[in-house]
Amino acid sequence: MQINEEKSLLIIAGESSGDLHGGALVKNLLQLNPKLKIYGIGGDKMQGAGMKLIYHINKMSFLGFLEILEHLPFIKKVQKELITYVREKNIQDIVLIDYPGFNLNIAKKFKKLNLNITYYISPQIWAWGPGRIKKIKKIINKMLVVFPFEEKIYKENSVDVSFVGHPLIVSLNDYQFLSKEELYDKFKFEKYKDILLLLSGSRDHEVKSIFPECIQAANILSEKYNMQIVVACADNIDELLFYTLTNYKNFKVIKNYTYDLIKHSKLGIIKSGTSTLEAALLELPMVIVYKTSAITYLIGKSLIRIKDIGMANILSGKKVVPELIQQKVKSKFIIEEGDKLLSNNTLYINTKNELKKIKESLGKEDASKKAAEIIHSSLYEN
Repeated sequence: MQINEEKSLLIIAGESSGDLHGGALVKNLLQLNPKLKIYGIGGDKMQGAGMKLIYHINKMSFLGFLEILEHLPFIKKVQKELITYVREKNIQDIVLIDYPGFNLNIAKKFKKLNLNITYYISPQIWAWGPGRIKKIKKIINKMLVVFPFEEKIYKENSVDVSFVGHPLIVSLNDYQFLSKEELYDKFKFEKYKDILLLLSGSRDHEVKSIFPECIQAANILSEKYNMQIVVACADNIDELLFYTLTNYKNFKVIKNYTYDLIKHSKLGIIKSGTSTLEAALLELPMVIVYKTSAITYLIGKSLIRIKDIGMANILSGKKVVPELIQQKVKSKFIIEEGDKLLSNNTLYINTKNELKKIKESLGKEDASKKAAEIIHSSLYEN
């Protein structure tokens, strides 16, 4: 088979971080082979890179056991359409990006069709225990991981795995940051006030659950330390949502400049997820917050084996930044943790130094390029 022969590929990402990494992956794949036809679920970045969307990620913004149950009819509808699409287009190769609740389930169905399935950005098997690895081994042909310790775990369980590096490393290295002065001028920030940054999630229900307590805490901290409050808003969230959730109006909501905001902020109050890793790599001291439905939390708590949820702490192997979970996501606790960091310069500097070590631990691999090369090669192996 000629390497430039037209081939089709289905890629599924279900959230903003997956769209970010998926966009870079699609770009690299099409650079390797411009004739490649790529379809799937993604967002603006994947579409902009050249993928034809079957569904946009803004239709897939559900998370947790209870939320999945509520959306089960829609999930089944999407899965049925994907199976039909794969058959009609004669697609033999699938790439799944993170989003394990949906992706591992659809992978079982794809496996029954004898498709070649690559998983890019592993489910957190190190958090959920060994049972999931056995399932993955049965349904995934190739696992591409972004943390070095994940490769070791999979190899010990005889799963075909490659460590490709973390895509955020290259994303951040290539990003053209605004200077602090440019950022402040662009958004008319108060020049002599540091930024207290809020990142409350990339789904409406996350924002509704987390933001009200965070903004209340931010209001107190900003007054005490003479700071200004800025909310970094995900692409798929309506900026107006934040103003409907609080009576406070002393904050600005900004889209598309999250990296610049993280780089030039003094402190972050950040929902657990990819944003906390981005903040860690940009050395922003933060308070990590996480809250989900009671049922989701109770089920998850019974399954999860690790004590920390923030990647900064998991990768460091110790508590580098504070975490507030479920009932602890209250303004008084956020204020307490934020106060510790802002009032103690030694602690603040030590925290930045510990975060700096995390980036060094992830190496310098171009993850998207390496993943694209592995995926592209697999297209022509059969």
